[in-house]
Amino acid sequence: MQYLRHGYWFYVAGNVPTGKDVRAIDQKLIAKYGINASSKERTRRKRAGLANLHYVRHDRFFLLMATHGIHRFFDDEVGQIRDARRQPIKFAGYSISHRNGHACVRIERREYEQLKAWFLELACRRSVDALAAGFREIRFQCYAPVRVQLLRVWRSVNHTRRAAGTQPLLIDCVPWRRKIVKPFV
Repeated sequence: MQYLRHGYWFYVAGNVPTGKDVRAIDQKLIAKYGINASSKERTRRKRAGLANLHYVRHDRFFLLMATHGIHRFFDDEVGQIRDARRQPIKFAGYSISHRNGHACVRIERREYEQLKAWFLELACRRSVDALAAGFREIRFQCYAPVRVQLLRVWRSVNHTRRAAGTQPLLIDCVPWRRKIVKPFV
């Protein structure tokens, strides 16, 4: 998330209700908060101590993201605003936050615990090949923190398998590379 890197830490997440036109909601929010400002206008606003906003939508899920400063967004959405440095953005099983000047993408806690529990449940019931195939089929992209989480699952599975006296999994079953996806193709 490039926006987090550029100081868009404050956000409101929501879903467009079923039956509502998503394009009409897009236009309404963009017009209401002046989101379609040019880069020169954003620079002027930043120098004047005003906040800038971005609107991001995927399917029916949307984010309104803001920088630090003065803006009507902070008055209108006062009870719903979250800070990505303290409360991560949760989307599609991921948890996206801002730590030490970088965006941090990891598997959301509940999703991670379910994934780990599922692999531990199957650790001694399935063959090495079946478990390795399960690791290769994991739907999460391997950002560095996600890779660390997957390695923890792999270690736990191997610990359980060793305790049961079965063959451990090789490290090469854990996905290491992200698949680069072009968004507008």
